[in-house]
Amino acid sequence: MKKNSKKHILLLSASGGLLICLISLYLSRNALLRSIVDKRTSHIEQTHGLRIHYDNLEMNGLNEIILEGLSVVPEQRDTLLTLTSTRVKLNFWKLLSRKIKIRYVAADGITLAFTKRDSVANYDFLFRKKPEYLTRTSPQTASQTNYAERINKILNLCYGFMPENGQLNNICITERKNNNFVSLTLPSFIIKENHFQSVITIQEDSLAQHWIANGELHQHYNSLKATLYSSDSLKVSIPYITRRYGAKITFDTLSYSLTKEIGSSKQVYLKGKARVNGLDVFHKALSPEIIHLDRGQLCYEMNINGHSFELDSTTIVDFNKLQFHPYLRAEKEKGNWHFTAAVNKSWFPADDLFSSLPKGLFSNLEGIKTSGELAYHFLLDIDFAQLDSLKLESELKEKDFHIISYGATSLSKMSDEFIYTAYENGVPVRTFPIGPSCKHFTPLDSISPILRMSVMQSEDGAFFYHRGFLPDALREALIYDLQVKRFARGGSTITMQLVKNVFLNRNKNFARKLEEALIVWLIENERLTSKERMYEVYLNIVEWGPLVYGIQEASAYYFKKRPSQLTTEESIFLASIIPKPKHFRSSFAEGGLLKENMEGYYKLIAKRLAQKGVISEIEADSIRPDIQVTGDARNSLAGEKPESSSPTAEEQ
Repeated sequence: MKKNSKKHILLLSASGGLLICLISLYLSRNALLRSIVDKRTSHIEQTHGLRIHYDNLEMNGLNEIILEGLSVVPEQRDTLLTLTSTRVKLNFWKLLSRKIKIRYVAADGITLAFTKRDSVANYDFLFRKKPEYLTRTSPQTASQTNYAERINKILNLCYGFMPENGQLNNICITERKNNNFVSLTLPSFIIKENHFQSVITIQEDSLAQHWIANGELHQHYNSLKATLYSSDSLKVSIPYITRRYGAKITFDTLSYSLTKEIGSSKQVYLKGKARVNGLDVFHKALSPEIIHLDRGQLCYEMNINGHSFELDSTTIVDFNKLQFHPYLRAEKEKGNWHFTAAVNKSWFPADDLFSSLPKGLFSNLEGIKTSGELAYHFLLDIDFAQLDSLKLESELKEKDFHIISYGATSLSKMSDEFIYTAYENGVPVRTFPIGPSCKHFTPLDSISPILRMSVMQSEDGAFFYHRGFLPDALREALIYDLQVKRFARGGSTITMQLVKNVFLNRNKNFARKLEEALIVWLIENERLTSKERMYEVYLNIVEWGPLVYGIQEASAYYFKKRPSQLTTEESIFLASIIPKPKHFRSSFAEGGLLKENMEGYYKLIAKRLAQKGVISEIEADSIRPDIQVTGDARNSLAGEKPESSSPTAEEQ
């Protein structure tokens, strides 16, 4: 009996002690909360050079936190963040398991102000190097970057901190850089049962926009959906990028969805959809005109592992009438990236491609009508640890393909006499006909066979045998560009050079390369112009010096000869300067003699001429870089301002 009494007393004592501890903990919860927060903010202040202040921080009950009068001010900088008040309710049971789930949030007066005056910004601490003791990691840790873990943490943070219900009032985000100003204002951001909605006002300098954003975010389903559109009849215009990058992007509606499938810390599966209507894009690096897309959609499935990102081939890209399945993979191993991209599009109506081309991106092809079917295969595989192993495959096949009618430009215009305009730095400098009506035009059979073959062997030895492209040359050019980390080689064929000069503007941009490839394919595949005529046009428009265009002007400018009178040495010299015609003087030493380092080039071309039977082996062995410049080019070699060999209007 006494033993039971003792046990009862001990149990009561323990329960009482626990109750006292819980009561003490409850009563001191505010002091404990402030102690934890102050310790953390003190560390942040010391690390980043900030002053973090709040007027009041307390708990209401067991699961509600109240914060008032928060400010974040970088040292000797303008205030970055202010918050009038916020009230956050947490899920108590999740909190006991050391997980944070926000049930409700109410906030008022959130101001985030990014300010930069001259070179001083109140956000530069974000880009400042951390102290060495904070960034020091072992080689083993540094090599164990896990992209799946990073993405998981980011998504879990987003889903975890997005409340099921709440209301945020008077949110203002601004960016001021010297005299430029952008602000994003949300009078009220309402969240109700995981659905959110808000009106957004964008002010950029003196221009104002009004957007509407709505959507839903479910932590339980790991899903996000959002839609953005203008509240009036105007398009949404993305701010800041015009001033920062010289670009302009507008659209009618943009929607996005993301779902994280159940995975592990080693792998994340993402799927979703991005859709845009009425998209207009302008940037001179893309096209000199506004690019318009009526409708575009991406339904994606992405796999993220510890060291790789993969866009699965089940991904679907739709724009206008065209649909295809891209595959992308990027993997980092031992510090080097390995990229793979592929597209395989089986037979589809040819007109679906040409009618889907975004307006402004392919100006020469706008309005073109075609029949038949097309199929496309593309593969690019780049291992930066072994660039020589690069794979590049691109093939557009046709079945019963025909051009019914041309669009904005007649792609067969080179077959007859046409007007050509030469450009210098994007500015037209010469306009003349390519045909018999021009006195400086030279028919192909009136040009020295040695010159014709020298240029071909230098620029495109397989011109009469390929269909406009040399995959191996493009592959080698890409490898070299990646090695030197700049666009140094183009791998262009004569057909590609012709299309670039005859049909396209001189702006070097991505759109021009795509349009160039399509026009080359159409001309070569449909035999719109014979190879002989294309080569004749090429030799009559190619630049051979300052304002020197065509072989007749070049022959006279350098040697006071007709194109049919050129010697082997003179022909090889003219072929050598086509890649850099304005720098022809760099081939000469003092005294007007060719430099000794030209001998290797001369021997190479001479050997090829002999192999083609244009000259004999004996003559090829005797070829040396020995020419006499007798035309007006002598003045340029002597340092005088070169005279233009341009024909007068009467001569044309």
